[in-house]
Amino acid sequence: MGNYDDVTAVLDTTAGEMKLEFFEDKAPGHVKNFVELAEKGFYDGTIFHRVIPGFMIQGGCPEGSGRGGPGYQIKAEFNDVPHTRGVLSMARSQSPDSAGSQFFICHGDAGFLDRQYTAFGRLVEGDDTLDAIAQGETLPGGEKSSPKNPVKINSVRIERSQG
Repeated sequence: MGNYDDVTAVLDTTAGEMKLEFFEDKAPGHVKNFVELAEKGFYDGTIFHRVIPGFMIQGGCPEGSGRGGPGYQIKAEFNDVPHTRGVLSMARSQSPDSAGSQFFICHGDAGFLDRQYTAFGRLVEGDDTLDAIAQGETLPGGEKSSPKNPVKINSVRIERSQG
């Protein structure tokens, strides 16, 4: 694995910026996967396609539908990081080892996800942006989580601190 201890990601969205730090010691494969996808521009132009206030915002689907991914899946790295507000975690299907590119950021505490989803980072700047995305109006139907005016991820910038 690479050394991602001093690496952060800045999500530049149409609602503002969010800065994330990573937990390489807890989920090295997920950190590596996210950073590599970001550096390739995979997330650029994607949207937050699932938004549930008080729970989470989800993005990273290349189709914007919640069904797309990078064409591969990665093995789960469940850990003891609690799913509290601001925690970055990987979305997946019912299979534990089905994560690919979709991620979510907790908007509220979600302890029922602990040790069932791979937490691999946390929000360190941009709490107001998280709120703005989570509070957006959603369309009726289903779980009412499809945003009426989805927030776009313009780019994900990977930053490495020197020193």
